[in-house]
Amino acid sequence: MLYRMKFLLAAVLLMTTAVQAQKAPSKKEVLNAMRLTNAYFMQKWPDAGKSIVTNRERPSNIWTRAVYYEGLMALYAVDKKKEYLDYAIDWGTKHNWGLRDGIQTRNADNQCCGQTYIDLYLLDKKEERIKDIKASVDLMKSTPKIDDWSWIDALQMGMPVFVRLGVVYKDTSYFNRMYEMYTFTKTKHGDNGLYNPAEKMWWRDKDFDPPYKEPNGKNCYWSRGNGWVVAALVRTMQMLPKTDPHYNEYMQDYKDMLKALVPLQRADGFWNVSLADSTDYGGKELSGTALFVYGMAWGINNKLINKATYKPIMLKAWNAMVKDCIHPNGMLGYVQGTGKEPKDGQPVTWDHIPDFEDYGLGCFLLAGSEMYKLKN
Repeated sequence: MLYRMKFLLAAVLLMTTAVQAQKAPSKKEVLNAMRLTNAYFMQKWPDAGKSIVTNRERPSNIWTRAVYYEGLMALYAVDKKKEYLDYAIDWGTKHNWGLRDGIQTRNADNQCCGQTYIDLYLLDKKEERIKDIKASVDLMKSTPKIDDWSWIDALQMGMPVFVRLGVVYKDTSYFNRMYEMYTFTKTKHGDNGLYNPAEKMWWRDKDFDPPYKEPNGKNCYWSRGNGWVVAALVRTMQMLPKTDPHYNEYMQDYKDMLKALVPLQRADGFWNVSLADSTDYGGKELSGTALFVYGMAWGINNKLINKATYKPIMLKAWNAMVKDCIHPNGMLGYVQGTGKEPKDGQPVTWDHIPDFEDYGLGCFLLAGSEMYKLKN
């Protein structure tokens, strides 16, 4: 009898812990987490135009900072603080609304800043905000070349730019070229495309498709890389007309990816940097996890995925990030530094500052913006 009582008590405690781990945060709690982490960054970088110096100096309109501003604009959408808007406008102004390497660039990393430039243009239609990013993409469209997105990160950096320009100018040629480039990445780059239709995951680039394998013999699917694809699909479908002939394909790819992610979640709520191999630099990691939360929360908010299936998974991940990653001063721990595979940007720990802090925060703010919209 005593053994049975102890067993029942243990079961109740386990159930209670599980419920607590999946408790939905209040809107205030979500907003407080976003405000704290964002304040840390804005205080650390008061000059939005200041160059970034790591192993070398780079302008602050590179992709890492551009992803932060995607997150800041998402925060501004739910928390209309003038300081957020001013900070974003100051960033664009100090770069003359230009792109790294000029309008001739075809590199999606250099064009990523255009997402925020266009979003700011939509708030205040000043032509200088959109002129250079439009010119750059138009130059790309004027050629038949469609193989520029040879790494999956580029989908998140580039696709939302194309779809925004198509909406602003009511010109479906932007949508069409976006799809041509997307499908080339999906089915042509590497040996047979960077997407594995059997496992519904993406190889980061041609260096990682078969015969490359992880130490445990499985395929190498990098967490943040697949997170970029999830974000690319979300940020594309947010604005792409549902009448677009390829909308349903984007939607199916998005749903298939989320389904494939479910069994790969760690017990603590995070995803490993190597989705299929926990022995290859396994451990908590924020940037990929945040992008998956962003995708799931957006899908729930728009009634596109099953709430009963995905909400517990999403809540477990969000609660884990808030509990384990946020320092008292707002710094985010467990962010993998820049790179392209699990071994890069290490170590990933609570107190290690990655080479760039901006994109990790951007991913977290994107996730938070959709968490805030949840109907509890």
